Amino acid sequence: MEYQCVIVYTVISPSTSLAPTLRLQLESTISTQPPAGCIAWIKSWIKRAVAAYLRALNLSPNNAVVHGNLACVYYEQGLIDLAIDTYRRAIELQPNFPDAYCNLANALKEKGQVVEAEECYNTALRLCPTHADSLNNLANIKREQGYIEEATRLYLKALEVFPEFAAAHSNLASVLQQQGKLNEALMHYKEAIRIQPTFADAYSNMGNTLKEMQDVQGALQCYTRAIQINPAFADAHSNLASIHKDSGNIPEAIQSYRTALKLKPDFPDAYCNLAHCLQIVCDWTDYEARMKKLVSIVAEQLDKNRLPSVHPHHSMLYPLSHDFRKAIAARHANLCIEKIHVLHKQPFKYPREAGMRLKIGYVSSDFGNHPTSHLMQSIPGLHDRNNVEIFCYALSSDDGTTFRGKIARESEHFVDLSQVPCNGKAADRINSDGIHILVNMNGYTKGARNEIFALRPAPIQVMWLGYPGTSGASFMDYLITDEVTSPLELASQYSEKLAYMPHTYFIGDHRQMFPHLKERLILTDKLNKGNKLADNVAVINATDLSPMIENTLIKEIKEVIVPEGQSKSKAVEISMKVAELPTTTPIETMIASGQCQMSVNGVVVQNGMATTQVNNKTATGEEVPQNIVITTRQQYGLPEDAVVYCNFNQLYKIDPLTLHMWAYILKNVPNSVLWLLRFPAVGEQNLQTTAQQLGLAPGRILFSNVAAKEEHVRRGQLADVCLDTPLCNGHTTSMDVLWTGTPVVTLPGETLASRVAASQLNTLGCPELVARTRQEYQEIAVRLGTDREFLKAIRAKVWEARSNSPLFNCKMYAAGMEMLYKKMWERYARGEKPDHIAAIDKADNQIETTIS
Repeated sequence: MEYQCVIVYTVISPSTSLAPTLRLQLESTISTQPPAGCIAWIKSWIKRAVAAYLRALNLSPNNAVVHGNLACVYYEQGLIDLAIDTYRRAIELQPNFPDAYCNLANALKEKGQVVEAEECYNTALRLCPTHADSLNNLANIKREQGYIEEATRLYLKALEVFPEFAAAHSNLASVLQQQGKLNEALMHYKEAIRIQPTFADAYSNMGNTLKEMQDVQGALQCYTRAIQINPAFADAHSNLASIHKDSGNIPEAIQSYRTALKLKPDFPDAYCNLAHCLQIVCDWTDYEARMKKLVSIVAEQLDKNRLPSVHPHHSMLYPLSHDFRKAIAARHANLCIEKIHVLHKQPFKYPREAGMRLKIGYVSSDFGNHPTSHLMQSIPGLHDRNNVEIFCYALSSDDGTTFRGKIARESEHFVDLSQVPCNGKAADRINSDGIHILVNMNGYTKGARNEIFALRPAPIQVMWLGYPGTSGASFMDYLITDEVTSPLELASQYSEKLAYMPHTYFIGDHRQMFPHLKERLILTDKLNKGNKLADNVAVINATDLSPMIENTLIKEIKEVIVPEGQSKSKAVEISMKVAELPTTTPIETMIASGQCQMSVNGVVVQNGMATTQVNNKTATGEEVPQNIVITTRQQYGLPEDAVVYCNFNQLYKIDPLTLHMWAYILKNVPNSVLWLLRFPAVGEQNLQTTAQQLGLAPGRILFSNVAAKEEHVRRGQLADVCLDTPLCNGHTTSMDVLWTGTPVVTLPGETLASRVAASQLNTLGCPELVARTRQEYQEIAVRLGTDREFLKAIRAKVWEARSNSPLFNCKMYAAGMEMLYKKMWERYARGEKPDHIAAIDKADNQIETTIS
């Protein structure tokens, strides 16, 4: 879990209802002058307390209260077995002793004897139905067993008996939070803190609620206050770390997780979250040992039917088995089912007839400025309204971007469910719309509301695009994928049935978002010799290049390439349009000085690094640039004469094996560099240090800052080759790079996330860039870096294929989805259970040709 919720069990303190003689004996023993030092004093006090109770038992061996008090001291010392025996002796002496039964139950629970503990709490309540501590503690057990309503009833009963019961307020609040009743939870946390102002547990839990309510500052204050009250509170340190992690303050998160683990070494959630933070910044210290421990933690948690500490979205990064990954997802899916049980909703009724059109509902929190919308924003509007009626259900509020506006405008129905926080009511709305097929675009990503799907408001429910893995959920029927990404021999990884698109399941809206990158002019000056001309050192892009063409000397250079080892029949013709200037010095000066634009032969040319200053909507990709934009290697400190390999993924996708392969490639390609992003910046030094340990000289790996979307895509033109991350591929980033004509080399694994780039390249018609082994990956990359003819041929092929292949064809993609939806519905209408399906059966190639 990302954050820790503390459930408070209450222990009945040692009783003072002792006979006067015994009390005097105790007081005289305990009041001896304590030694100096806090820890020494506590140890001394405990020893003297035990001694006092033992002396009291010498005077009155059958005093149940003394036995009960002595047991409490043993319990506080962690001597659980001794505490249990002593509590049992107290009960033997006084069978109607509810406090002893309650405390015995706590000790039994500590030993994992939950059934016996539950019996003891119930006995205490039979003896005293208003025993508030037993009501609270029994509620905790019921909650842990998943009986949320019974737990809630018991907490409320405890508060009815004792309204000033701070622990019960805090525990009830945590249950309400689990049910999504955040405002009610907040009220009870505040009440707990009013009653007990130094209640660190309540502060920490309240921070969790505020975090869910997106009040990051409030959560931060709560965690900080909890730590001020109790500096040794490991859970609060872990929760504070989660805030830092979510805010991108990874070094602070690492420090807080390490503090939590120092205070509580056996803390699986903190350990696994720390491991993820270290992965984010490429800190591979003790990497193998860390992975081994992480796998063992998950194995133990799954064996004990606990919620694993590794999040489903992170599971692809670790050497877990497919069964483990699916089980992790399933545990999270079951959490959603538990949350909806309290709603007591009757099963929904569904339409059996579809009429003329299927009603398709897309559900996402990412309708806005988010990579998911960058990929699919045109799909709702490109669906054939003769076949389908499109509903888009937004789980997030309007961010005011054109991405949101386009999806809202082009869908037939756009519903903002962010204004309907109750999952039951949201599901009611979807069901009342008569949706036939409901599409989950979040999975386990931020902003998801899988509880809506757990309620099953539609007869067919489908995973698509936003989450690269299985849901593990019984309430999801299909996963839209393709035969390269998810081959049938790997179907056991998925809880869903596989629904194959005609080509790749991945899509990109690049043709609509970045039409200015369809064409380019190569910039050079008269001093440059034609045989040294490269197509990716200085590039000019625009939706309309005619002003530049009309006012500048343009040469079209054609070249026929026959890659080494290929026959002449495999020759590739390359054509480049070159803008030749008398000198490029003014442009270089503009870039060096950071100017936004300049005039070239009377034509205004914009510095490609200044898009955010010129037009923010252009920078974010919301609007197409209207200016003529220049992009050069000089802008990013890239050597003009070097072979530039790149990878623009977040750094967490790199693992030691990947960096070893990249180092091998750089060593075997003279005058080559690797271009990465500071994503995050703190990872740069770790990677540089490791690279130098692998024998790479400083300067072989270059870093740039993360850029706004349009610049991020456009600068991909400057690289020669993109080296994919096999652990978890570039998904959106691979599409970005391919749209600029830069080839991607990939090595598919077995997980969905590791096979997406292979699927994209197959759809592009470039299977020769898909390696089967680490050695082959290295060989392909080295050949591209050392065989200039081969590199030119591949780059020309990618440049041509991005426009002609199905990869960026959103209209064709929407038609493929409709074919899948039709087959899903036909199975349902026939009363058949979901099964693996394909939009185009292998015998139906004729249909595919027609669509193309």
